[in-house]
Amino acid sequence: MTAIHSLPVLHAVHPTQYPTFTTQQLREFFLLSDLKNTDKLNLTYTHYDRLIAGTVIPVNTTVSLPTYDNLKSSFFLERRELGVINVGGKGTVTVDGTAYSLEKLDCVYAGMGTKEVSFASDDTANPAVFYLLSSTAHATHPTKLMKGNEASPVSLGSSATSNERTIYKYIHLEGIQSCQLVMGLTVLQPGSVWNSVPPHVHDRRCEIYFYFDLAEDQRIMHFMGEPQQTKNIVMANHEAVASPSWSIHAGCGTASYSFIWGMAGENKNYADVDPVSVASLL
Repeated sequence: MTAIHSLPVLHAVHPTQYPTFTTQQLREFFLLSDLKNTDKLNLTYTHYDRLIAGTVIPVNTTVSLPTYDNLKSSFFLERRELGVINVGGKGTVTVDGTAYSLEKLDCVYAGMGTKEVSFASDDTANPAVFYLLSSTAHATHPTKLMKGNEASPVSLGSSATSNERTIYKYIHLEGIQSCQLVMGLTVLQPGSVWNSVPPHVHDRRCEIYFYFDLAEDQRIMHFMGEPQQTKNIVMANHEAVASPSWSIHAGCGTASYSFIWGMAGENKNYADVDPVSVASLL
């Protein structure tokens, strides 16, 4: 497979740089926007655990996953693994010749060594919106489809604290097996607007959030930074944000929404977090 142009790169930021950042710099160094282009891959290569994240929204054509100059590989998943979650209309992900039908909130995993991956929508009027997250890998695991209702939903929070939500875990220790990728999503109930509260950090891995199901005229205030040095980024529907291992990651929306969370790093233990009390935040 011939490599095409290089992916845009999100470089890592040291926590001592962060306090001086302007709003525009925060967006430049942490935000993955411009993810709504159709019939193409909208991906970014990050220096946070070498994660690649973004979307593909096939409307008029089937879109194949190429390799890129950044990877110096003969195909995209030569040394990588990939998680895909659909947040739009029904679509198909084809992995090395096998087609997997994904409805909204379904997930498919493709392991290291997979040579061909392509994406298509069943209905051009209601296209699939595939969110992709890829990490480096050193072991191969089989391709696996998991439907949304198979993702062991867990209810957390309460309406009293405006964070009543359901967590769906797809790629993790007790779910789809991977080399180091962890991936799932959270759906907030109507009237709840806070996510990941109480907040936390995890020095052993980074995390990327992708927000979806937010009305186009609404916004999310995504809070990040060291617990005593917080700032926020205002985010719209179908935008993603990188959270370094030293940063909290929490958000409050002007309306209910959902988000995909994904990680890679030292381990695959979903519960490996260092909690931060709300009262200690500055």
